[in-house]
Amino acid sequence: MKSHSPEEQPTQKKRKALHIRGLRQRWMVNTVAPVLVLLILIVTLFSAGIASYYYSAMRTGLEQKARTAAEFFNTYSMNSYTEFYQQAVSYTDGFEDKGRMELQIINSVGRIQVSASNLTAGTTPDTDDILQAISTGKMAPFQGRDPQTDENILAVSYPLSFNGKVVGVLRFVTSLRAVNRQILISVLAIIVIAVIIMALVLTANLIFINNVVEPLAVVSDAAKRISAGSYGIQIENKYTDELGELVENINDMSLKISQSEKMKTEFISSVSHELRTPLTAINGWGETILADTTGDPVQMRRGIRIILKESRRLTTMVEELLEFSKMEDGRFTLRVEQVDLQAEFEDAIFTYRELFRQEGIELQYEAGDEELDPIPGDPERLKQVFCNVLDNAAKHGGSGKRITASISAEDGMEVVRVRDFGPGIPEGELPFVKRKFYKGSSKARGSGIGLAVCDEIVKLHNGTFDIENAEGGGCVVTIRLPIRDE
Repeated sequence: MKSHSPEEQPTQKKRKALHIRGLRQRWMVNTVAPVLVLLILIVTLFSAGIASYYYSAMRTGLEQKARTAAEFFNTYSMNSYTEFYQQAVSYTDGFEDKGRMELQIINSVGRIQVSASNLTAGTTPDTDDILQAISTGKMAPFQGRDPQTDENILAVSYPLSFNGKVVGVLRFVTSLRAVNRQILISVLAIIVIAVIIMALVLTANLIFINNVVEPLAVVSDAAKRISAGSYGIQIENKYTDELGELVENINDMSLKISQSEKMKTEFISSVSHELRTPLTAINGWGETILADTTGDPVQMRRGIRIILKESRRLTTMVEELLEFSKMEDGRFTLRVEQVDLQAEFEDAIFTYRELFRQEGIELQYEAGDEELDPIPGDPERLKQVFCNVLDNAAKHGGSGKRITASISAEDGMEVVRVRDFGPGIPEGELPFVKRKFYKGSSKARGSGIGLAVCDEIVKLHNGTFDIENAEGGGCVVTIRLPIRDE
């Protein structure tokens, strides 16, 4: 596992901080910003609505009062303007709402003749509602600043008629100070509520994003360390959701990469040793034969036999490496034709029987009672599988001094079984024996890719290649191939 230098660690922490900050900012923009915009819109609409409601209610109340008061004036018949004036003074003196609003009687030129508070008599308000009521003869409202007091007011002017002619205006005026205060209180209340909601949303999102970003930062850092060569590192999995599944996958990937790297290293070491051993034997016996000036035929035949044996072993290893290379880049193909599987298997049996006999291993073959039909397949590849399986049986189970082989038809499949009577395979290694480069605890010679090549060939034939420990000891290899091409 590689370690990081002190100079690299601050840089990694800085990148990690930038990664977290960037992700948090994007999350906030994409989730909090829409909520903030929505709350601002709600507060704005509520403020406008509450103001409109209060102002409308006040204007309606003033209009109702103005209409009632005007009807009172118009129901009395007045023969002169003096009577009109006396009636106005009498009405304003008895006005009961002096504390809440101002009642004004205005003449036809816009001057206040009588007021309930007697404070504005003789003045000219000069607002649009008065001029509109005199000119149109219809009730008119006004909302805004009083030109004289600069106070926010709401006023309603109702025309008064005498002999069919507008002679004055009855005007109700009220201050908006209390209403504005009520509106402000309502708006502040909704703003406080909006701020509380925003704070809750912000807090919830910060908690959530921290719970997401921190684990992602840990996973990202682990992935960088794996890509830098720290294979096999494991992340503590404290999560039960999708993050937990991600961490589990990262850990599994790290472990598999570590195993692959270990197997690759072992493979290179093993292949180097396996190649060096036959080459050393070939060179050694070649030099021995050349140095033997007597020309002893026994010694020469013995040396040539060893050279041929080591050459065949070297050729087998090179062929396995070539097959593995084809598997890796997708050039591993079949030349399918109708194959007499039993004949091909028996050919391999007869080829290895004498070799095994020389090593003290008995190879027993049992053919089925019925004649097997030809099946679609590549005879050269299938022969390669049989030879590899028989060779492995002798290599790993030769201590049992016996190997049994059989072929038969079972449930639409032609089944080949090869069993040795050696020590078998440790249970913990059984799931991995068909992996590339895997040799496990075996000390036997080999590159570790022969079974992987066999498994690939059988799969291309739509068959199965199984390796199990047999009852009573030893290992059994079962090859099942379909009789008909799927």
